[in-house]
Amino acid sequence: MPPLSGLLKFAATQYTALPLVPTNELCAGKTFIITGANTGLGYEAAKHLVQCSSSRVILTARSADKGKAALSRIEKETGKTGIAEYWNLDLASYESIKKFAKEVQALDRVDAIIENAGVALTEFTTAEGLETSLTVNVTGTYFLAVLLLPKLKETAKRFGIQPRITIVGSGVAFIIPGKLEAVESDYLEEMSTEASGMGMRYPASKLLQFYIFRTLAEQNRVEQTGVIINLVNPGMCYSELNRNMPLKMWIMSQTMRLFLARSTEVGSRTLLHGAFAGEESHGKYFSECVDKTDQLPDWVNNVSGKAIQKRVWDSLVKQLNIAQPGCI
Repeated sequence: MPPLSGLLKFAATQYTALPLVPTNELCAGKTFIITGANTGLGYEAAKHLVQCSSSRVILTARSADKGKAALSRIEKETGKTGIAEYWNLDLASYESIKKFAKEVQALDRVDAIIENAGVALTEFTTAEGLETSLTVNVTGTYFLAVLLLPKLKETAKRFGIQPRITIVGSGVAFIIPGKLEAVESDYLEEMSTEASGMGMRYPASKLLQFYIFRTLAEQNRVEQTGVIINLVNPGMCYSELNRNMPLKMWIMSQTMRLFLARSTEVGSRTLLHGAFAGEESHGKYFSECVDKTDQLPDWVNNVSGKAIQKRVWDSLVKQLNIAQPGCI
């Protein structure tokens, strides 16, 4: 597809009207967890869930100050107290994830977790032995999903419902065909060397995230677990995701956002759609609140793509079983 044609198609999708799913009836008595909810899409999604009188909405953030400030703002803006809570969670720390998961086990129920937290970094740093954005966007995200899956299964069986795990992905995952084919050894380890470069790190982390999502859904079918696992692409939205970009890239990003970005509130609707989507959404990729699995690039589904997906999964399993032996 020519670049101009692709840009026009992208622009058209950005102006698609998105539905607002939650209602008081859908949220009544339910408990939701949203990671990275102190700002941006996560914050707006949490606010909607509070407005719809959910029983409990748990906001997570790395910073207690920012998390508590977000909680205060939501209560002020919605006029509802006693629904939202702030819980600390740092996806760059496996100990933080384990502590959080243990606390979740004590809850009466969990109806959906929206894994929204993520980072877009341009400078090389490490966390838990991996490049930091890989730890947060990939291993930390799925370590949390794996540790919370038993609670979601328990909720499904106890209440006769289908809880959701909604992973917040990105369409930029599919702008880098061939990027992972060049990796010859363990994906997470090889991409965690400084020599691997940070130029396309965010799209690469989102592609890894997508491949793992697909395998996780395949290995945890709804009829076996009672849990729906889906992935949503919010599109280009106003958020703080580009806060770590170099000035030149930041200016370019802000210019594109000026003409094409969705508001943070509109973008949050894609997260909520995933958290309420039906069984047919399991293992599916959503963009504009529509199943677009069949529109994924051919290279994601061909023989090479499936082989890469298996290697990516094996790399994740290796890392998570180091973090907590036998967890997956």
